[in-house]
Amino acid sequence: MGKRGKKYQEAAKLIEPGRVYSPQEALDLVKKTHYAKFDATVEVHLRTGLDPRHADQQVRGVVLLPKGTGKVVRILVFAEGEADRSAREAGADYVGADDLVDQIQKGWLDFDIAMSTPSMMRKVGKLGRVLGPRGLMPSPKSGTIVNDEDLPRVIEEARQGRVEFRVDKTANIHVPIGKVSFTAEALVENMAAIMEAIVKARPAAAKGSYIKKVGVCSTMGPGLKVDVNAATSMKTV
Repeated sequence: MGKRGKKYQEAAKLIEPGRVYSPQEALDLVKKTHYAKFDATVEVHLRTGLDPRHADQQVRGVVLLPKGTGKVVRILVFAEGEADRSAREAGADYVGADDLVDQIQKGWLDFDIAMSTPSMMRKVGKLGRVLGPRGLMPSPKSGTIVNDEDLPRVIEEARQGRVEFRVDKTANIHVPIGKVSFTAEALVENMAAIMEAIVKARPAAAKGSYIKKVGVCSTMGPGLKVDVNAATSMKTV
């Protein structure tokens, strides 16, 4: 890894080497160590004791962050007929069927979340190789295959701050919990919602330590170690 820039090094001086912080202390420091000129994203990173090679040790879910994500999301919905009308009225940015499938096959990917009604999945399935690697493929586990009557609610939740978490191939989980412009209290609330959901999602097949390490950081900013017991004990009010 190359040498860190001067701004990063100055920010890192505020962090005590080897210290493990409480969630509140860590998120206070994330705001103080932020130096990027844009409103950076704050993320929680977890190292798990899972073996992602086994299907029964997969962890995946969605959480509605109480304070939102601070991000403007572009929502695409694959739908036809009455569901098409419902999605448009609910404020989806892009709604369609074969036309959207064709656009995406040609390389268009200017959206952040893709949803689909169950009846459309026979057409959307052909986009798996394009959308899958980017985490955009509608699926039951991510709550993005949505019944017609639930579309307005799910679209509204996505606007308010619905985020997905999942364990990756290296047994880590990375989740955004807001922006550095948020108050530390708002970030703590969002982190509590994430931690509570991940703890509840522990697979029955998991052995030993489920969550081994917890850290937080802002985009480009230095990472801070968080006390695992304190983080896994967080609860939403």
